[in-house]
Amino acid sequence: MKQSIPVSWYKLGWRGAIQHVYQWLVHKMGWLLMIIALTLPSALSADERPTILVMGDSLSAAYNIEREAGWVSLLEARLGDEANVINASISGETTSGGAQRFPNLLRQHNPSLVLLELGGNDGLRGLSPQQMQANLAQMIEQSQAADAKVLLLGIDIPPNYGQAYRDAFKGVFTQLADHYDVPLVPFLLEGVALDDDLMQNDDIHPTAEAQPVILENVWPALTPLLKAQGNEIAQTVQE
Repeated sequence: MKQSIPVSWYKLGWRGAIQHVYQWLVHKMGWLLMIIALTLPSALSADERPTILVMGDSLSAAYNIEREAGWVSLLEARLGDEANVINASISGETTSGGAQRFPNLLRQHNPSLVLLELGGNDGLRGLSPQQMQANLAQMIEQSQAADAKVLLLGIDIPPNYGQAYRDAFKGVFTQLADHYDVPLVPFLLEGVALDDDLMQNDDIHPTAEAQPVILENVWPALTPLLKAQGNEIAQTVQE
């Protein structure tokens, strides 16, 4: 219904009418300000939540299992409303493919934290460890330039291409962590890869039952980065 000034106000004279109009406006504005006050805190808290960008391959994309069962979804559930988790992982992704997509993802999501889980497909295809290192270095540098903290998630490969290649591959992660002073999870599939009950039939991808183990491999290295955001996310979750 359209609001109007009551006709009876005109009988009060100019001074009385102005006073009543003022009181009427104050009353209406009071309700409006109260509504804004009730809604503003939640809007601000949503805007201030840190964004976690997970940049990975099939190990983080919940390959051949329900997406909700993947370790990234479990991380999102653990953090609840305390953080915004963006899973940009794609099955089959290499470090070269990730490096091509990464700048746009940074601009789009403006993350506070970047979880970098790439390299496994480079190793399985026998691609150059030097190029892999350069691609990962590029993404780390771009993250740091955007004021985003980086957690590097390492992986191991079977010795199909010889032990020298395997050593060079594994050395990429430690060298990057040391050079850029970023925390490292040495082996994402620790406690999983050698357990047949936790691996799919291809012996490459973990099962749904393995996903909580993977999250626990990531959590200790991720916790300090979460606390550094200033809102004590990790402490809140643990309590």
